[in-house]
Parts: sequence; C-alpha cells; structure tokens
Amino acid sequence: MNIPAHAPLHLLHMAAIGTLATHARQPEGFPYPSVLPFAPDPQHRPTILVSRLAEHTHNLHADPRAGFLVVDAPDGDVLSGQRVTLLGTFEPVDSTPEVVRRYLRYHPDAERYLVLGDFTFWAMKLERLRYIGGFGAMGWLAGADLDPLPSLGFDEENALIEHFAGHSPGASGLQVLGVDRYGADLKLDGVRSRFVFDDAKRNTETLHAALEDCIQRHAN
Repeated sequence: MNIPAHAPLHLLHMAAIGTLATHARQPEGFPYPSVLPFAPDPQHRPTILVSRLAEHTHNLHADPRAGFLVVDAPDGDVLSGQRVTLLGTFEPVDSTPEVVRRYLRYHPDAERYLVLGDFTFWAMKLERLRYIGGFGAMGWLAGADLDPLPSLGFDEENALIEHFAGHSPGASGLQVLGVDRYGADLKLDGVRSRFVFDDAKRNTETLHAALEDCIQRHAN
C-alpha cells in the first residue's frame, strides 16, 4: 500500500459527482450504475439526494450495499488521474435544517428538488475503499481509517463560515462551502476547488488561523 496522506479524503471533497452502483432488483443481482451529484458530509461520507421513484433508490431499499466511484481527471486522462472506489451501505438521513443547509452550499440548484417533497438524503457508511492516484500510488483502506479524528459539528463549521463571510470583504466572489480538519472546500467565481491545510487542525484556534490563511491567499 502506498497512499499519500489523506489523499482519498481530499479527493472526496474535490469532486461534485460520483457513480453509484447498487444491486438491481430487475434483472436481479446485476450491478446498476448511475451518475449523480453528491456532497461530503462532516465525516467525508458521500451524501446523495435522490428521488423516491428512482431505480437506485428502490435498489437501496432492497439491499443497502453499494459501491461509489469518485474520479478526478481534469485533463481527461482517467488512468493517470485520481480515483477512489468506496464500498459500504447507504442509510437514509433526516432532512434536518443543518443537513439541508450544508448540502445546498455544495449544490444550490438542488433546492428545486427539495421543494417537490419527493427527494430524500442518503449517506454512505464506509466499509472499505480503494484509492488509485497514479502509478505506484494505490491501496486499500478500512472505512474507519479514512479519518481517525473527531469531525466538526455543524455549529462549529457554520461559525467558521459565517465569520469568514462577515469579515473578509477583500475576497469577493469567494464562497466557503465546507470546512474540516484537513482543508476547506471553496467556490471562486463559480469554480469549485479544495484548499488543503498544511496539517490536521485539532482545535478551533488552529482551524480559524488556517481558514484565515486560506482566505488571504484568495483575496483580491
């Protein structure tokens, strides 16, 4: 195994879409792949918003085991790019105000689906994952090894984001989508990116300082 530190975690924050493979009911047993948007939750797990009528939703109700593939190949060379295959089970997630607010930061257009009342959130409970980051950089990880640190709570993350929004007038056009102990997810002039911290931030003070550094680097 030769995986760069936290590379699978960062990849899950860089991509906006993934491929969900469920177990088909008809024809029974076949893999059923489907492409759809996702957002990483505070534990970095893919969270999806799906219609109750969708085929993959019916499949998950019958068998929650699934695979989820995320790829980052900006130059179109998939074999040289990063990809991670996640294995685990999907579980329904309550549409709490915190869950909705966070998901809509990543996918604001999804609000039109939420008003229909037919869409529900699901999050993946990871069992194992395989990361490939190019020649010689690949291996398996247990789901629990993706991030051994306690995740940020919604309140702590929101406080950091709101502080930035109120105190960074020089960074116009920049939006912070999410913050975790390893980096920040950004959208600058409509383009999404990932800012990687130099190391894991284990407390509020170091997180605040890292986010301030991130904002300053992106200020006009």
